[in-house]
Amino acid sequence: MTDLFSEHDVIDVDTHVTEPADLWTSRVAKKWRERVPHLETFGGKQFWVTDGKRGIAPGIVSLAGYDGHPPDDFPPTFDDIPPSAYDARARLKHMDREGIYAQVLYPNVGGFGSQNFIKIPEAALKLACVRAYNDFLTEWTNADPKRLLAVTALPFWDVRASVKEIRRCADAGHRSVLFPSQPQDFDQPDLSDPHWDPIWDAAQALELPISFHIGSQSALGVKEGKRHKPTKFGRKARFTQVSALAFIGNALGITELICSGICHRFPKLNFVSVESGVGWIPSLIEALDWQWHNAGAAHEHPDYLLPSDYFRRQIYACFWFERDMLAAAAKLYPDNLMYETDFPHPTSMSPGPATIAKHPREYASEALAAMPRDVVAKLLHGNAARVYHVD
Repeated sequence: MTDLFSEHDVIDVDTHVTEPADLWTSRVAKKWRERVPHLETFGGKQFWVTDGKRGIAPGIVSLAGYDGHPPDDFPPTFDDIPPSAYDARARLKHMDREGIYAQVLYPNVGGFGSQNFIKIPEAALKLACVRAYNDFLTEWTNADPKRLLAVTALPFWDVRASVKEIRRCADAGHRSVLFPSQPQDFDQPDLSDPHWDPIWDAAQALELPISFHIGSQSALGVKEGKRHKPTKFGRKARFTQVSALAFIGNALGITELICSGICHRFPKLNFVSVESGVGWIPSLIEALDWQWHNAGAAHEHPDYLLPSDYFRRQIYACFWFERDMLAAAAKLYPDNLMYETDFPHPTSMSPGPATIAKHPREYASEALAAMPRDVVAKLLHGNAARVYHVD
């Protein structure tokens, strides 16, 4: 078996930092200490509580190597979580063991688009929570800023504050900008609305890609709220449905980027569909191209490129467990796919007694073995190095 990791400086474009227990309580003004995210124990398990509302458990997003299945089985307390989930030095050692050169880093507590903070009434407190996270991440990545690549969280409900935060974090060395792929799900203007143009403009000027992480929108068909609960689903079957639908949920954002003219108006701005997989990409883009002509959009917008041209020019997607469909996607879009592990999440390539995941090195040697070596080089290093400006 060929060890492809030994041939490349592998860049893992989607991982998460399990936020330390004192991240917000140690950084936000004392008057808000009881309202910022902090840990409380319920039934022997720790959960994050923000403004009196219980959120995720740190253990549910830190299952790497754990002998249990989500969503009920997870490390009960912070002490049961592996240090590589929350400690930068331990993370670098983990990366060395797995043969990974660099990792792109995403949050948990604020949501994969910062949407959890939008529920806080006070604008100043919402902004303070976002800024505290970004400051923490800057310090965390300073353990090795060439290998630990920060993604800026945004107070996206405030465009002016978001532009300031993009510039502030870019000065601190951040490599990307996090944005919800469907802000309209959180009572904000549609993704295609010119309301967001100042954010696109700031990111483009600074050459920072926009990251659409799954979970930054309501999952297809399973939006929270007044919806009947299926009586024949087990909890783990339900988790399977929700997570699989979330993978392809970014199709909504990708189609809006292309069809609404965002890519046309911001031709140098890159967008990354994170933790979404890639197998569905060829079908989506082929359908967009066909309908572009079939519906007469080519006549409606004669100065536009084909959807596939916009995708090839400035949209990227990430893979981490696919095999059969990966080969077809890589053949059509070798310059637009990037590798991730999702460490230390429940779906990560982090083997444990209860998971079918394989070590990243082993997976790559099997899934990419039949591909041309120049394509493998792009998938494991070249594409991500270009998008995230990795030396």
